[in-house]
Amino acid sequence: MKKGLILVAVIVFALSTYCEARNYIVPSLDGQLISYNVFGKGDVTLVFVHGLNCDSRYWQNQVPYFEKKYQVVTIDLAGFGHSEQNREDYTLEAFGQDVKAVVEDIKATKVILIGHSMGDGIIAEAAKLMPVRVIGLIGVDTINHLEESMPKEEADKIFAGLRTNYKAEFRRFVEPMLGKNMNAEMKIWIVNDMSCGPSRITISTIKNYISRYDNFGMANTYKEIKVPVRCVNGDLWPTNAEVNRKYISSFDVTIMKGCGHFPMLERPEEFNKNLNKYVKELLKIKK
Repeated sequence: MKKGLILVAVIVFALSTYCEARNYIVPSLDGQLISYNVFGKGDVTLVFVHGLNCDSRYWQNQVPYFEKKYQVVTIDLAGFGHSEQNREDYTLEAFGQDVKAVVEDIKATKVILIGHSMGDGIIAEAAKLMPVRVIGLIGVDTINHLEESMPKEEADKIFAGLRTNYKAEFRRFVEPMLGKNMNAEMKIWIVNDMSCGPSRITISTIKNYISRYDNFGMANTYKEIKVPVRCVNGDLWPTNAEVNRKYISSFDVTIMKGCGHFPMLERPEEFNKNLNKYVKELLKIKK
């Protein structure tokens, strides 16, 4: 193992021992067992939802910062991390049920859902299921343009590559997402970690996520949600706030310039301050 990977492993281990985690498992609506961790205490619960082929470890730099004031929950969605991997179809609706099962299991009543990447669709689905409990949503490098969709030819090319040479194709898929200034060791860890996910689960998840953007599907999903939505995004892809406001009644975004798709790992201190700003803002709106 390279020295860099050893260093990352040591950092992750140190963070996990620093935080006093409570580990739980709860069945989702379809019976899939969902693993989640709870840190800290408070009347407000921040629920962190990871993206494709990630898991709760991707929030390692947020837990120590936010657990001092809030109850912090990190989830492994079905198919990822320590959760069960026997779901037939990995849909956004099913992932939303995973989040709902966790929130209900801890009996949280004032919840802010935070979702990275494809987590935008998941926290939206969860918010629809829990209109009383959820007071706001925060996306992390996501909700860039609710009217955009991926051309079928481009999607077909991705799936053909994943079926032919899964690991190599997924690495090519992930590498351009990483910020130019990201720590080299962190880049290696992210690419290696994400490309090790089961191909069946990855392909199913990507298919369902991409299809949600067809025919303004994601836009209409957000149109149903009545709570404020905020985003902390990198500038790898442009965010069209004006288009998003056509479908979201209260939307705002903070752009971290020169940052890639993983701002919570690339520039955690800056990211945490931006995220904390929106948490406080959403709590003020709720009052």
